[in-house]
Amino acid sequence: MSSLSKRTVIGGGLILAALAITLFLLFRTEPVLVETASVVREDMTVTVDEEARTRVHDIYIVSSPLDGRVARIEIEPGDEVIAGETQLAQIQPLAPSFIDARQRTELESQVRAGEAALALAMAERDAARAELDFAISEVGRARPLAEKGTISPVQLERVERDEKTSRAALATAEALVNVRRHELERAKAALIEPNTVFSDGAAGQICCVPIFAPISGQVLKTVQESEQVIRAGQALMEIGDLADLEIVAELLSGDAVKVRPGSLVRIEDWGGGKALGGTVRRVEPRGFTKISALGIEEQRVNVVIDLDRSDDAWKALGHGYRVNVRIAVWHGEDVLRVPVGALFRDGQHWAVFVDSDGRAELRRIGIDHRNDLYAEVTSGLSDGEQVVLHPSDRIEDGTPLILRPAPAGLFDRPVEG
Repeated sequence: MSSLSKRTVIGGGLILAALAITLFLLFRTEPVLVETASVVREDMTVTVDEEARTRVHDIYIVSSPLDGRVARIEIEPGDEVIAGETQLAQIQPLAPSFIDARQRTELESQVRAGEAALALAMAERDAARAELDFAISEVGRARPLAEKGTISPVQLERVERDEKTSRAALATAEALVNVRRHELERAKAALIEPNTVFSDGAAGQICCVPIFAPISGQVLKTVQESEQVIRAGQALMEIGDLADLEIVAELLSGDAVKVRPGSLVRIEDWGGGKALGGTVRRVEPRGFTKISALGIEEQRVNVVIDLDRSDDAWKALGHGYRVNVRIAVWHGEDVLRVPVGALFRDGQHWAVFVDSDGRAELRRIGIDHRNDLYAEVTSGLSDGEQVVLHPSDRIEDGTPLILRPAPAGLFDRPVEG
């Protein structure tokens, strides 16, 4: 072969090799850097998470027992009170209003009418007493005659009946006299002026009515603080015992049906350094409608939680504090679990990408219980396999992978109740 032919063959081979390298570089699949996590067997708990608030179980609203002027209340929220000893407020009853000429004339007329009614009742009482005296004398005369047979037994019974009727009439008349006398006293009392002095020297205006604490505890809120006129039944303050603190969580009705009395609760984000424990005491049977921050109507149910008082850290809480609760609704031991960040939908099935010798393998799996970190695997995965976290659209079955384990502690947040 001539030198020219050799150079042609070598040149052609070099061109073909360069073309092949170019095509390989253009169409080869670049490896994708991914984070992976292991499928492991561990204990797993499913929780219902919700924002909640603390409250005192029994709140006592102290109110005014009468119309009057309340003195300035010096007790402040947080002050300790003792049942029956701590004076909370003083109320001065309102003085009667002044009487104008027209009212005085009307009241004086009522007094005169009361005097006339009393006189009439007394006259009727006297007449009834006279009738009774006559009836008694008739009985005294009739009994000897009946014994002699001069009058019949029936006539004697009639006389005795008239005596009993007269006694009843006299009792009625005396009761009516008492009624008319009290009516007259009431009519005269309406004429008493605010500064009238009674016969015993006491002023017509009572001083102050003290109000004492109904229970031992702390003042939660003062409704009225400054001196002012109040009505009977108007609230003055709220009192409760912080030792009787509980937590109320407003769960969606779909979550509330999963909760049972006795379920363990983990209380977080309350401001302390560690989570608190608790137990569900009651799931209220009645739901209510609440508008969410997005304007959506939601059916909510109150779940009442008792605090675990073995640790005194809960004493830093007060009435109406915000906390986050995680209520355990399911717990499994030695459960094969996969991070929920590795899950995605493949048609009607859940799927993950599994590391298979440096390449992604699409794997359909079955899952059951799940929480915000893990899902229980029922089929499709084995203990120790590595799954891709948060797979992007660059990954498909067979894609080369560059593996990087997820940071330590990423899925270590406790979920147990």
